[in-house]
Amino acid sequence: MSYKTKKLKENIKAHLIQTPKFKTNLISIFLTLPLSRDNVTKNALIPAVLKSGTKNLDTQEKISIELENMYGANLDCGIEKIGDNQIIKFYLETINDNFLPKQENLLDKSINLLLDIIFNPVVEENHFNNQYVETEKQTIKRLIEGKIDNKDIYAFNRCIEEMYKDKPFGLYKYGYTEDLETINEHNLYEYYKNLISNAKIDIFVSGDFDDNKIIELLNNNENIKKLSDREDNHIINNEQTEKKTKIEDIKILNESKDVTQGKLVIGMDIDYYKENSKYAMCLYNVILGESATSKLFQNVREKASLAYTARSNYVRQKNNIFIRCGIEIENYDKAVQIINKQLEDMRNGNFTDEDIENAKKYMVSGIKTVADEQDSEITYYLGQELSGNLTSFDEYIEKIQSVTKEEILDIANNINTNMIYFLKN
Repeated sequence: MSYKTKKLKENIKAHLIQTPKFKTNLISIFLTLPLSRDNVTKNALIPAVLKSGTKNLDTQEKISIELENMYGANLDCGIEKIGDNQIIKFYLETINDNFLPKQENLLDKSINLLLDIIFNPVVEENHFNNQYVETEKQTIKRLIEGKIDNKDIYAFNRCIEEMYKDKPFGLYKYGYTEDLETINEHNLYEYYKNLISNAKIDIFVSGDFDDNKIIELLNNNENIKKLSDREDNHIINNEQTEKKTKIEDIKILNESKDVTQGKLVIGMDIDYYKENSKYAMCLYNVILGESATSKLFQNVREKASLAYTARSNYVRQKNNIFIRCGIEIENYDKAVQIINKQLEDMRNGNFTDEDIENAKKYMVSGIKTVADEQDSEITYYLGQELSGNLTSFDEYIEKIQSVTKEEILDIANNINTNMIYFLKN
């Protein structure tokens, strides 16, 4: 496997992951912008509207027929939130040309089609198609209103929303229903043109191909040619840039909904900024709550039988760890008490060399798994691109292996609880 990048224009970059181990080629294009309350809902609408048709294939039905003619190619799009960035993403997966029944340039055709969907949409008298916009507004509205359906994710998002109130990371990635009322085919198209002019654009191609031919194809593509050069000053850096202020009084929020199981989320700030500290943070998180051998899993779930689920998540871009438990509502106080005991044990160094070794094995296994799936590998390299620091898989493993107990202890003693959120009946 080889990974290469090539600057096509200012703020437009090609990423080529050349590998013979897959029978498919995967093309992914990401448009990255700073999260903003003014634009978060519009950004969520854009990919679905673009997927509805192009100037050359002006209905979703025509696009579907084209995909079927491309041996059942799979097209998808969506929205993500990474740190203080909102990512509009598009994917097109096709059979590798080497496995086609006859010689064709299916990869070239796929790249051109995906670029056409993003940069050459259906436009009527200088605005989007009204029906497409109204249809997707209803789809987004259902997504926003349905966020309560998954209680675990809802509680996690609510904790983040309260911790980062009035800050970009606290925004819901699909936006807000009240915004939909003022969005129409005219102002959404005007916003789209601004987005294309300002977004950071990353084009990923993964599969077995000739690197030089792909770069030539991209440089000659009419959609790429018409994109203007942009200043490289629009994107928020996703590294750990936001210094944490220690919370004197932990914020506690109890929220009542129609639930049968309580959802406990504890948001914690990591006040530690040494170079390469993220590797120690990863291991701290695994020992605390990410793996089946972790302290939370073993002590909260298995021994005390207080939780159906007990785990933790490390959010590198914001220097946060979130503890997440599904518990019986009456077990709240006891669960918080035992969780705090695990945090205290970590601060006191009450974890073994075996715990560290198991965490390292867990991390290394996960890193190796990333390289076995095309979409996971692309996501990894996108994260590297946004952070501004390229670390290969081998380098990542080496840095994980070199972490010491003292470094993990440093992390443990610089973690402060910011908020306790509890969703109950």
